[in-house]
Amino acid sequence: MDDQQIKKNKFKDTIDSIIVAFVIAMIIRAFFLQAYKIPSGSMLNTLLIGDHILVNKASYLFTEPKRGDVIVFEYPIEPEKDFIKRVIGLPGDKIKMENKKIYINSEPLNERYVRYETDFIFKGDNPRDNFDEFTVPKGKYFVMGDNRDSSFDSRYWGFVSKDMIKGKALIIYWSWQFSPKFELRLSRVLKFIH
Repeated sequence: MDDQQIKKNKFKDTIDSIIVAFVIAMIIRAFFLQAYKIPSGSMLNTLLIGDHILVNKASYLFTEPKRGDVIVFEYPIEPEKDFIKRVIGLPGDKIKMENKKIYINSEPLNERYVRYETDFIFKGDNPRDNFDEFTVPKGKYFVMGDNRDSSFDSRYWGFVSKDMIKGKALIIYWSWQFSPKFELRLSRVLKFIH
């Protein structure tokens, strides 16, 4: 075999390897993992603006979401938009919020991940800090952002159906901020999301 033929074979092998890698990457993206960027502060301090995360799209194929899972889902009002929030209420749960404290089936929920920006408590018709008890319907989930005072979540627009859930947030694979100054947040890279 001459040098010309060896070069052609190496080139063909390289192209074949690239095609196989591309097909595998597309299969993984279609069925297993998807990347997202966090655009808002509704999940502070769990997720920061500028965190880049991987979502496990296969996580709920054979299991149900659990309380505390951070999920990506289609926003019920505009399904073309994806939201990320934490599962608080499961189907059949009785939930109420009293002065910023969540109660599930009459028991206070221990939420070490929650952040409040103010001690001020809204009264009246605003559901941010208080709402009456209700039962989560079958096949639905009640979700909230960890940054409770600045999260547009189930308190305002209702439940998330299981068929709208795209997957469970798995890991932060990259993180940076642009404002007030550019900064790489390397301490967040490869941090699992809890």
